[in-house]
Amino acid sequence: MQFLFIISLLSLFIWIYLILFRGGYWLSNQKLEPNSKLDDFYPSICAVIPARNEADTIPISLPSLLKQQYTGDFKIILVDDQSEDCTGEIALKISKNLNQSPRINIIQGQPLPSGWSGKLWAMEQGLNYIQSQNINAKYILFTDADIQHDLLNITQLVTKAEKEKLALVSLMVLLKCESFWERFLIPAFVYFFEKLYPFSWANNPKNKMAAAAGGCILIRRDILEKIGGIEILKTALIDDCTLASEVKKFIQNNPNMETKGIWLGLTETTFSLRDYPTLKSIWDLIARTAFTQLNYSTFLLIGTVLGMVMTYLISPISIILGIILGNQIILAIGLIIWLLMAISYYPTLKLYKRSPLWSFSLPVIAFLYTLMTIDSALRYWQGKGGGWKGRVYTFD
Repeated sequence: MQFLFIISLLSLFIWIYLILFRGGYWLSNQKLEPNSKLDDFYPSICAVIPARNEADTIPISLPSLLKQQYTGDFKIILVDDQSEDCTGEIALKISKNLNQSPRINIIQGQPLPSGWSGKLWAMEQGLNYIQSQNINAKYILFTDADIQHDLLNITQLVTKAEKEKLALVSLMVLLKCESFWERFLIPAFVYFFEKLYPFSWANNPKNKMAAAAGGCILIRRDILEKIGGIEILKTALIDDCTLASEVKKFIQNNPNMETKGIWLGLTETTFSLRDYPTLKSIWDLIARTAFTQLNYSTFLLIGTVLGMVMTYLISPISIILGIILGNQIILAIGLIIWLLMAISYYPTLKLYKRSPLWSFSLPVIAFLYTLMTIDSALRYWQGKGGGWKGRVYTFD
């Protein structure tokens, strides 16, 4: 009984820390100003889109870029990464139908060399094409082929970067949340990401925390070149956060530079078209990189599992045992923890227009994510690495 009391109290202290001292991660309040604009000249931008077997999403995602209401010079490089479903041909047809052929260049990706992940190799080829063609661009927009951009998205991203002198601006786009498993698990994916990388800390120039969301990253071209380009990330499966870390580290080591930091935020108007209709599809999404996030460390894996148990599972255990043992103090602590948990999850659910009642399911969701993390380690130890788009990566 005494042990259970101590463990329950420790879990309560964890939640007090998370609510009060973890950068307000749970508030989900880092967002672009919807009507922000520059007063004068808009700089040139070139978007690089790595696309592999995206025939289903390109008809929606590409027009959202081609129709951007951006008054500056804006070009698009789409890298057809060895697609087997006519992705490049579909993109070409779309650009012609919209009379936007001069704005976009579609290049055929070369075979994947050893030591590179597929997406980063495609991005590297896009950057090489920009350099070889002497395309003028102050900013590079890295965006996935399954992202539907709001028509003012680029204007808002550039305005944020220019006004605040930022080297990198990134958006955690709104993920698809339609099937039962998406509604049950996807908001929690965003919630856990925010807890792992509190956006307010990442956006603080003085804090070492850095993060980005790979679906939508606007970065100063000169800064990208100064940190060594995409090549320094070539073996990174979590390339977005690695890129943000390198950029922020460079800025902090060069305090006299014009650029002052990076920024990561949420959006309700730019969407991911990628669907995860089944538990398996979401499970594979998490298991692909969860162990990578832990630097392939068994010690960190054990610590993470114990941490998840202490944070999310002690509450229901305390409530159940408190009722069985007739201990009202333990029962009360368990209920308080669960309430704090639900309060912290609610802003993310509100972002995804989900009922507040879903907030009380967080312990079950956390249990599933813990199993996915363990499975990620098992896959790595079995030599499966991070599988994606028909490729399996086994490098660290």
